Amino acid sequence: MQDQVADQQEKNKMKYLKKLIPPVMREGFQTLRMDDIAKLMDVSRATLYKHFSSKEEIIECVVRIFADYVAKLEDLDPEDDDNVYAIGFQRLFEQSVALAGKISDVFMKELQAVYPELYDELRNALNEREERIVRFYRDGQSKGVFNPISDHLLVLQDVILLREIMNPKYLLSRNISFRQSLVDYYRLKKTQLFKAEKASIVDDSKIEPIIDYLVEKFTNTL
Repeated sequence: MQDQVADQQEKNKMKYLKKLIPPVMREGFQTLRMDDIAKLMDVSRATLYKHFSSKEEIIECVVRIFADYVAKLEDLDPEDDDNVYAIGFQRLFEQSVALAGKISDVFMKELQAVYPELYDELRNALNEREERIVRFYRDGQSKGVFNPISDHLLVLQDVILLREIMNPKYLLSRNISFRQSLVDYYRLKKTQLFKAEKASIVDDSKIEPIIDYLVEKFTNTL
């Protein structure tokens, strides 16, 4: 019976945190009070303190959940089939856009300033993901599928350009839609990455529903 109660409490805790994570990761947390957090979780102050003892504990939970999410992003194991690199490229594109839409500079800067140990934990998870991507790019280059471009620069490009692409001010100033900017960036990445004779292995029709999903998911937050 006690195990069932504890299990239900843990499920409730996760449910509340999932409501909190998007606004906190997007807008930061430093100005939030416990009352603000309760409102974002859609719970009473009493319920909030039933599950969490402090703001620090809540931010720690947010970071651990997100670091675990990053660590579990699908790994891209190299194989002899060239199609694996086409599929992996599209999965990486989806993951990179999703991460850019979920985590902001504001959050990372506040985390580094207020909770440096938690910042290091999340930064390490992101760095490990980057190394997995670099290995994937290098394997594709060694198989003659990808162009010999700096793999670390490809990762950095995602970080910088996707941040701008998801910036409403950038989109408005260029009179371009979020969807079109993602489509154009996808095409740019494909041209950069794949050797001309290998580009045909990428089925672009498969990315269209993914881009539609990402646009629907993040449009309200832009």
